[in-house]
Amino acid sequence: MAKLSSLVIVESPAKANTIKKFLGSGYKVIASVGHVMDLPKNRLGVDLEDGFSPEYVVPKSKKKLLDQIKKDAKASSEVYLALDMDREGEAIAWHLNNYIKHDNVKRIIFNEITKQAIKSAIDAPTAVDQNKVDAQQARRILDRLVGYQISPILWQIFYYGLSAGRVQTVGLRLVCEREEEIEAFVAVEYWTVEGVLLTQENKQLPVKLIHKDGKKIELSDDKQANEALDVLRSSSYAVESVVKKERKRNPQPPYITSTMQRDAARRLRFSAKKIMMLAQQLYEGVDLNGDRVGLITYMRTDSVRVSEQAQTQARDFVESSFGKDYIPSKPKTYKSKGKAQDAHEAIRPTDVGRTPDSVKKSLTKDQFALYELVWRRFVASQMESARYDTTEVNVTAGPYTLRANGRVMTFSGFLKVYEEKINGDGDELPPVKKGEALKLESMDGIQHFTEPPPRYTEATLIKDLEDKGIGRPSTYANIVSINQDREYVFKEEGKLCPTTLGRQVWITLDRFFTEVFDTSFTAMMEQELDKVEGGEYTWQRVVGDFYSPFKDSLDHIDEKKGGLKKALQEETDVTCEKCGSKLIKKWGRNGQFLACPAYPECRFSRPLEEEGQSIHVDGKCPKCDSRLILKTGRYGRFAACERYPDCKHTESYQIGMDCPRDGCEGRVVEKVTRRGKVFYGCSKYPDCDWASWDKPVATQCPACENGYVVQKTSKTRGAYLKCPECKEELVES
Repeated sequence: MAKLSSLVIVESPAKANTIKKFLGSGYKVIASVGHVMDLPKNRLGVDLEDGFSPEYVVPKSKKKLLDQIKKDAKASSEVYLALDMDREGEAIAWHLNNYIKHDNVKRIIFNEITKQAIKSAIDAPTAVDQNKVDAQQARRILDRLVGYQISPILWQIFYYGLSAGRVQTVGLRLVCEREEEIEAFVAVEYWTVEGVLLTQENKQLPVKLIHKDGKKIELSDDKQANEALDVLRSSSYAVESVVKKERKRNPQPPYITSTMQRDAARRLRFSAKKIMMLAQQLYEGVDLNGDRVGLITYMRTDSVRVSEQAQTQARDFVESSFGKDYIPSKPKTYKSKGKAQDAHEAIRPTDVGRTPDSVKKSLTKDQFALYELVWRRFVASQMESARYDTTEVNVTAGPYTLRANGRVMTFSGFLKVYEEKINGDGDELPPVKKGEALKLESMDGIQHFTEPPPRYTEATLIKDLEDKGIGRPSTYANIVSINQDREYVFKEEGKLCPTTLGRQVWITLDRFFTEVFDTSFTAMMEQELDKVEGGEYTWQRVVGDFYSPFKDSLDHIDEKKGGLKKALQEETDVTCEKCGSKLIKKWGRNGQFLACPAYPECRFSRPLEEEGQSIHVDGKCPKCDSRLILKTGRYGRFAACERYPDCKHTESYQIGMDCPRDGCEGRVVEKVTRRGKVFYGCSKYPDCDWASWDKPVATQCPACENGYVVQKTSKTRGAYLKCPECKEELVES
């Protein structure tokens, strides 16, 4: 067989297609389509008696592909492992290296998929980073220990198919605890006094009461507010001081994963999952006038560092577009937080010259929106600060001091590219002088109440996870989305709310595994994984540090299980129609229902319908435009008008994703066969016959780019995600 000069192995077909454009005919580029080896599906796969040794197997769906890779490697003089630069990519490279057993294997890494970056990587190959592999291995084993040993406990208490995740459960904890804070919150009344004064030139000066006798004033009720108003309405007013300053507003660093997710969620209203899917597409390459080009750098990073070349390119672009005044005297640099991996770069465009408008025709609407955001944020990060003139006017009235604040932009700086409004922008005060007498136009007391902490959005939950040190750039979107996929959390008007199931699952896990799901403990485990990657700790030590308290909790479960299960099965006032017992609330696949406690002697059950516990679902009633709520009947879940019985409209329950078939405008709905088995189909049936026995999830497969994956259930591991096309399983981190 004739020798190929080189074989290049990447993860995804899209990445392979882009890289092929940059390499000559002597290279063959092939995709591993994600992970090629993993722990076995139907057993723990970790030897607890032998230092947590993992058992890696080749999935049946990957055997043919791996054999082809091995055959191609044998026919090649050298093999380049061009997998992603994170821990998952390093682990895939390690497994491939062990499987193909080639004498000339080289590891290459690159931060962007451009011709120059690929050439530079091939010219400077390295070896597989065993420390990074060990860190991934430790994380995978930790997640397996939790998933396989906790999920069966949930099945015994609730129903078969539920699952828990080592890090995702901490995300659920935060959402549940925030809900408890909101429910326990008691509003406190307070008042402010605000008014308008007139200058000598009859210009309005808005003021707010801040001090009494030089001390900060706090008004707790209308009596205190009216006492102040009585004095203020009969007082004379004079300007005590006028303080003018120039303030600068500095640009923010270029995006890292978490800030990109937060900003895109806030500005574009995209979910974290969608943001990462779009970023992956922009990174792996899009077709621009016949050329396939990667538009942004690697999107899983916690480093704000950028290369000197990228800085220079941005500065040149700014100077030519806006003038020298808009570039600082020295290139701007930013400091990464904590132990960020500064070998990586921040998320930036691979070529600043590819302005959003110049590539718009080649991108989808959503791709364009995210690319524009990344491009503007990076260019702005290398621009001069915005400048403002601020004015603070203090006014005296008897024992009281009132204040007016103004802020006027004098130089736009980076805001020329990256616009963002802040409080006070454009509030220019009329000119006044110290000692100037002012007239009262109006002065009023305004009642306020303290507000409970807001529910999390995806963006604020990601920020809290990052601040607490929970998860890493590659896991934030998973943490947020998987609790929604499991129906532990749902979105209402963009806010994350725990379902009744989610709250009771958390109560259960908190009772059994308080330390394991402690936020500080989880953050500490992340730090230890970083130390494995840094070569300070062995992966066995980190797994052992986790497993000791975890095993202790497992050993004491039976002492608590019976009591907790009984506590969760709440007795009601509803009487069993067959035997007269008081029915209890139990859990099934379609939610809570009422059942007889005398089971199995008495098998009576009925749907549970409670006032005030309705969950709103997507869509509006087509008959009266009211909101739809989720209900459960003898044939499973359905959506009904909230105005029932005045409006009796019902429809199939939409699970929150579009039909994945190209060209179809239907939505995926939950259906039930005549024999009671749940399946999922298109709302446009019979015009569209798309259907799936497994619940689809709107997550793009990272391996083959299929537009969705499905939720599978195993007796040993609970629920997990799998691509129906390439059979790749999504590893939870």
